Amino acid sequence: MAEDYEIDKNRVPKHIAIIMDGNGRWAKLRGEERRDGHIAGADTVKEIIEAAALIGVKYLTLYTFSSENWNRPEAEVAALMDLLFDSLKEEILFKNDICFRIIGDLSKLPDKLQQRLNQCVCDTAHGKRLTLVLALSYSSHWEITEATRRIARLVQKGEMAPEDITTDTISQYLATNFMPDPDLLIRTGGELRLSNYLLWQCAYSELYFCDTYWPDFKKNELYKAIADFQQRERRYGMTSEQISKKPKIR
Repeated sequence: MAEDYEIDKNRVPKHIAIIMDGNGRWAKLRGEERRDGHIAGADTVKEIIEAAALIGVKYLTLYTFSSENWNRPEAEVAALMDLLFDSLKEEILFKNDICFRIIGDLSKLPDKLQQRLNQCVCDTAHGKRLTLVLALSYSSHWEITEATRRIARLVQKGEMAPEDITTDTISQYLATNFMPDPDLLIRTGGELRLSNYLLWQCAYSELYFCDTYWPDFKKNELYKAIADFQQRERRYGMTSEQISKKPKIR
């Protein structure tokens, strides 16, 4: 339970981003196929969505399939696409009043999956409790390159001057422009890297790495990460003394 970790419900991170790592290694330890790990991981996704909504998280972004994952064996990629299609159960979204969004280069996805995803986005557009974002065929390099191209076209047309480009301008043209930057980024599976995930957005995110493989990362693990987050002092380049003088926002 969340209470086991003394979580302050008034200081729950507004946006949590997760790198869901370890499905394949989880399956290998059990002498199973990688697909079995991905199936188990899909079950964890459902539990974490409900746990995040329950505790008051407003945005949950899951790194579901990276641009680099297209380099995996063709059979595994196909299996992942089929599993994602089968896992899109709208009832869990409606049940928890969730708005569903996607970021990434969707043009590379199978047509039937694109249609299913877009339908799910439309059907859940009025969800208010939590916004669930899947990063699919996504990488920060892709995202920042696309944003740069869009801004360059505006400059080329004379609709924007180069000196008017600010960090806010770039953020406006990123795929994540509809939500705040992550307060907390979690990576499961024991690896200590960001793997081309939300690099611009996570400039001041708190990072939490754990050895738990994603299929075993249940709600208590999420609450443990949130409790750890609440023990940290977020200074954004300032000193502790400056932070202590700022009014508390509830």
